[in-house]
Amino acid sequence: MKEYGTRTFGELYAERYDVMYEDPMVTETHDSVETLAELAGGGKVLELAIGTGRVALPLAARGLTVHGIEASEAMVAKLREKPGGSAIPVEIGDMAEARVEGTFDLIYLVFNTIFNLTTQEAQVRCFKNAARHLSARGMFVVETVVPDFSEYVDGQRMKGSWANMDAARFEIAIQDRVAQTVAFQRIVISEDSTRMVPHFMRYAWPSELDLMAQLAGLERRDRWAWWDRSPFTADSKSHVTVYARAGQ
Repeated sequence: MKEYGTRTFGELYAERYDVMYEDPMVTETHDSVETLAELAGGGKVLELAIGTGRVALPLAARGLTVHGIEASEAMVAKLREKPGGSAIPVEIGDMAEARVEGTFDLIYLVFNTIFNLTTQEAQVRCFKNAARHLSARGMFVVETVVPDFSEYVDGQRMKGSWANMDAARFEIAIQDRVAQTVAFQRIVISEDSTRMVPHFMRYAWPSELDLMAQLAGLERRDRWAWWDRSPFTADSKSHVTVYARAGQ
């Protein structure tokens, strides 16, 4: 997966992203928008990896001023096709490096997207870039899964998604425990063709993300298991973490 870069995910998934995640993401989108709107408190908002606008557009519809950073022009093109999408300013670039004018009261990075930065160093730079854009009272919100490899055998997993009379979709994942990376290949086989869509990520544990925040001059304010602010426990499969400037 050496060829997998910051723009790769968007270039591969832009055409199908909304269709792929439409049904399972309805509840998550509603829950995340509710909580993020509350945290924003009417202030300016910046989404890192804004994508096709799944979260940004509902926030903008609530009257919030929303900006975005996105590496993939293909993803932004899909955002622009949607009602209200052309009104959201988006800086094209790497979310670990790209700058946007001004500061923001809420910056967020959701749906495991911090893991799309495939080195620890890049993830640390992303935290530092978020910190540079935070207002004095600003908050940086990160949502990811808690890595779980209980289904893996010898560092590998193969799992089916669906099957019908003439096609099937399954996924192969191979973990590198030293690098904390997972290489995915999502495969759809039909009577007429075989399609493969790769994905590559570097996972990080919640405590590791907290340390990245400290390196960026931030500290953890809250951690929930989900957007409904349910308590985070040892059994939680995901986390939503709120960071702010240290000593604020």
